[in-house]
Amino acid sequence: MQEVLFEVVSSAPVEEIVALYRSGGWWEESPEARAIIPAMIRGSFCFMVARLPGGRTVGMGRVISDGSSDAYVQDVVVLQSYRGQGIGGELVRRLTAFCRERKIPWIGLVAEPDTQGFYERLGYGQLAGYQPMLYGKRP
Repeated sequence: MQEVLFEVVSSAPVEEIVALYRSGGWWEESPEARAIIPAMIRGSFCFMVARLPGGRTVGMGRVISDGSSDAYVQDVVVLQSYRGQGIGGELVRRLTAFCRERKIPWIGLVAEPDTQGFYERLGYGQLAGYQPMLYGKRP
């Protein structure tokens, strides 16, 4: 992995975050979409970026938590041209460590089907007997 700096932030340039969400295939443009990014960053228990020494943001991930019992790792994404270099794995390791250092006993995530092996290699496993659900979504 080339030199990458990992940093917990309370703000980040909106366009850099939009580029990351687009890279993950998670961005749906709307008038209010960009406006919520600053609040989303501030409202995260931990919002971490991966930056090159020149300052370009190439990855991110965040944790949603009450800070004491449960935490959810989400939105882990690396720009397409920087994937395969260990940046995503390091983001997950650092986000997990952030939670463990704060003695949070339950750390979970929802993995897309093609990323299950990636998360298993980082210590995560399937939650037997449970099914992720989303309000308002129908098959």
